[in-house]
Amino acid sequence: MSREGSRLALIDALKALASQLIVLHHLAFYGPMSDYAQELCPGLMSWLYDYARIAVQAFLVMGGFLAAKALTKNGQLVEKPVVTLIWRRYLKLVLPYLGALLLGILGAALARSLMTHEATPELPTLSQFVAHVLLLQSVLGFDGLSAGVWYVAIDFQLYTLLLITLWLAHRLLPRHPNAGRWLFALLAIASLFYFNRDDDWDNWALYFAGAYGLGAIVQWTVRQGTAPVWLATVVALVALALSLDFRLRIAVALAVAIVLGLARYTGFIESRPRSKLIAWLGQISYAVFLVHYPIELVTNALFERFVPHTPTLQLTGMIVAWALSIAGGALFFRQVECRAQRWLSGRPITASTAL
Repeated sequence: MSREGSRLALIDALKALASQLIVLHHLAFYGPMSDYAQELCPGLMSWLYDYARIAVQAFLVMGGFLAAKALTKNGQLVEKPVVTLIWRRYLKLVLPYLGALLLGILGAALARSLMTHEATPELPTLSQFVAHVLLLQSVLGFDGLSAGVWYVAIDFQLYTLLLITLWLAHRLLPRHPNAGRWLFALLAIASLFYFNRDDDWDNWALYFAGAYGLGAIVQWTVRQGTAPVWLATVVALVALALSLDFRLRIAVALAVAIVLGLARYTGFIESRPRSKLIAWLGQISYAVFLVHYPIELVTNALFERFVPHTPTLQLTGMIVAWALSIAGGALFFRQVECRAQRWLSGRPITASTAL
């Protein structure tokens, strides 16, 4: 969900769609507004509750696609220190993430003062907060301080796994420039056929490496105007994995990979769709993802405490929370994420760059 590659129009469009579906999923999943509004549109609420979360697969595939683009040139690892790349990735993700964690803690405290609900996080312990800062909360068994923070940790794990795989292949097999790509492709296949079928692995990168690897493989193998034989091979391998154990999340990841592959093959990935609104929503998608839950939580608490519990008014509250999540994400993007990225790039922050 980082901003890499945000000038690719199709990537922006997929980010925009996926991020909004996740916001709506959490609105439907965590009450109490959705509990009251269920009466008005039970089918929509059920779909958002059960299926909208699968949009995260789009981010996994795009993450692999963009990481492969950033880390390789002509299929080979870029000439940069591995430790530096890992550290910069950590800072790129964590600097805005820390701001969102603080907002989440404050939002949860406000919500607890207004209502009692199981979806409201408790005041974190020091060890819980430190685990979140280190992106180890799920591995160490701590509850998340906000919905979706697990994804930031998994994104960092996957990026590190890809980078170390490419680096090891480069060091051990320097005469075989494609060895890193083949090795990571094998990890992706192992994920599709084994690790992703065992939920005990779902706190680790290997569980998600199949979807992430699909994006990386598309980046490495599909070029504008070239024969799409690699894309057909990917489809065949994933179809075989799904025939052994069908998983909707993997089917969605395959669909996203196919869309990216075809767009790259035709050259439309950079120019379609043409929409300033979609491009903007894609740009702010990581910020929206980070801050939407505390905004939704506080809105839920306010409507629970001060607004009659009629389905129409509570559905209105969900729409308000959705709009506030987008507005809050846009503000967070300008004032926190942009400033963090400017600081990382070593450029001074001015009024124009912050906006």
